[in-house]
Amino acid sequence: MRKEDLADADCGIAQSLGIVGDWQSLLIVREAAAGVSRFEAFTHELGLSRRALTERLGRLVEDGVLERVQYSEHPPRFDYRLTRRGEGLVPVLVALQEWGTRFVMGDGTVSGAVGDAEARRVHGLLGTGVPDVALTAHDGSTVTLADPDRWTVLFFFPGAYAPETNGYPDGWGDIPGTRGCTLECRTYAASSAALADAGARVLGVSTQRPDQLAAFAAHAELPYRLASDQDGLAASALRLPVFRAGGTDRLKRTTLLIAPDGTVRRVQSPVTDPAGSVEEMLAALVSESTPARRG
Repeated sequence: MRKEDLADADCGIAQSLGIVGDWQSLLIVREAAAGVSRFEAFTHELGLSRRALTERLGRLVEDGVLERVQYSEHPPRFDYRLTRRGEGLVPVLVALQEWGTRFVMGDGTVSGAVGDAEARRVHGLLGTGVPDVALTAHDGSTVTLADPDRWTVLFFFPGAYAPETNGYPDGWGDIPGTRGCTLECRTYAASSAALADAGARVLGVSTQRPDQLAAFAAHAELPYRLASDQDGLAASALRLPVFRAGGTDRLKRTTLLIAPDGTVRRVQSPVTDPAGSVEEMLAALVSESTPARRG
């Protein structure tokens, strides 16, 4: 059914389903958010027939969710990229991921701890390139997940707030996996010089607003930047584990070591010892960035 055939013309849900109401279209949007852009790559990732994929890509372009960008004239070939309208679906994908993990794969319990299936999905990032996602940092600058000039220790955390902001939702401390964010951030601060000497920058990411992150960074005197994924761009692109608390989707604790070429070289998930994980990541960085000795 197309959106023009829907009887409930005044319902945003009904109209949205008229565009992305089938699972194949939603998964195409999911792959586009993860950086997949070419026809053969969509085919490989989704296993759709060429006919079905052609039809759905065409509809998503027609509805303004994707745009076609030509990269070859002879023969004509195109990249399919999310438009601004398409990026507006990213929070929907994150919410679906959280709902599926909690209610379909789980028993409905809220948890900030990374489960086995989530850990397997995150560890599947090893050897892959991170998408070109830009986030707003606490100082107002724009940051990307990878840095072409150095390694990146990229840690995702549920949330940390300055004492005067009263930002923690009710029952926060009772949710498994939420404790330790302040300790983790401060431990990275204490180790930032050693990490820099080893050739890496530190970047922390949560779904908090930039102003909330700025208040916490000032309170904790952090020497590195925190970035906001409040729109779910990084969570969706990397299919990171999330949970919902206080009316907001939160990132479960996960850390990636990213090479200058954008390749994920190490994964920490689950992270059960926030302070100890920093020491482990420093050792991993030294191991990865030091040329192998010749016998």
